Formats: sequence, structure tokens, C-alpha cells
Amino acid sequence: MGKCDGRCTLLAICSLQLVAALQRQVFDFLGYQWAPILANFLHIVAIILGMFGTVQFRSRYLIFYAVWLVMWVGWNSFIICFYLEVGHLSQDRDFLMTFNTSLHRSWWMEHGPGCLVTPVLDSHIAPDDHHVITVSGCLLDYQYIEVLSSAVQVLLALFGFVYACYVSKVFQDDEDSFDFIGGFDSYGYQPPQKSSHLQLQPLYT
Repeated sequence: MGKCDGRCTLLAICSLQLVAALQRQVFDFLGYQWAPILANFLHIVAIILGMFGTVQFRSRYLIFYAVWLVMWVGWNSFIICFYLEVGHLSQDRDFLMTFNTSLHRSWWMEHGPGCLVTPVLDSHIAPDDHHVITVSGCLLDYQYIEVLSSAVQVLLALFGFVYACYVSKVFQDDEDSFDFIGGFDSYGYQPPQKSSHLQLQPLYT
């Protein structure tokens, strides 16, 4: 019962992670943030492997999933620090999110709740392929939306890591106990023994 509960809980956590990752991937695509897009893709692959390992009793897949979650927590912690501009991090460094291929801009910057976007015409500070806008009236600034999204990812990852380690340990214990009792050897083919009254008796002539 404990193993089933752990597996079901881990599958539920993986499902929530998958939904959150797909939602985040969509908005990162809309904002052309290529570094988060790549990280989200790897995260989705790791989640699928974690779910497969949970269903198929594969502890190695769960170990890989747990190791990835540690790196995922580190990445989301970096995202939080980036948007809050902790230390020397600055949102003006576009190449950190876009590999310097386009202007970094979170989709929530223009589409946040209550935001009013006003284009600035004939601006001389923008490159030829970009435009300048002013955003006002937002109920929640875009950087805090990104921080909340990363915080949810960290929380789900922590729960997933704990349950992945627990379920993996249960799988390994089951494998060890199964080998201890002989595995499939105890169920090997045994020819039927003839009963005493069916045994052939020698004849003397």
C-alpha cells in the first residue's frame, strides 16, 4: 500500500510539473526567450522519463529524474535572481535569455494583468528591427509574474525530488528482497516425481 501511494503521488506531481512546464513553454515561445525554451524542453523530457520509470518500476529513470530536478531548481533560482536583479545580474543583458539573437522581452511585460501599452514613435534609441514601448497600469509587474512562475517550479521540483528518491528506494529494496529469496530460480521447472506405486519393479525369470 505504501509503495502504491508513493507511486500515485509521484505520478500526480509529475503531471502537475508537465502542465506547468508546457504552460511556461508557451509563454516563453511567445517572448522569444530561447534559453528558457531549451531548459523547458529538457525538463519536459525528464518528466516523461520520470513518469515512465514510475510506471515501469525503473529506478534508474527515477534517479536521472531526481538528478535533473536538482539542476532544475538551480536554473529556476537563477531566473528568480535574474528578474529580481540580485547581485550583478541585470535584465539589460539580453544575451542571457536569447543567446543574443533577439531583444529579450518577457511576454508578460506587455500582456500582464491591467497593463496599458503605448508605443513610442520615432524613437532614436531602438534598433531598426525593434520598437520602443511604455507600459503602465500593471496590477502585477512582469518580473514578479516570472518570479512566481519559477517559485512554483522550484516547489514542485522539491516535492518531486523527495518522492522520486523514496519510490526509487522502494523499487531497489523490492529488487534486493526478490534476489535474496532466489528470484525465478525457485519457480524453475521441476519434473514430476513418480509415486512409489507407479515405479517399475524388476522381473526375474
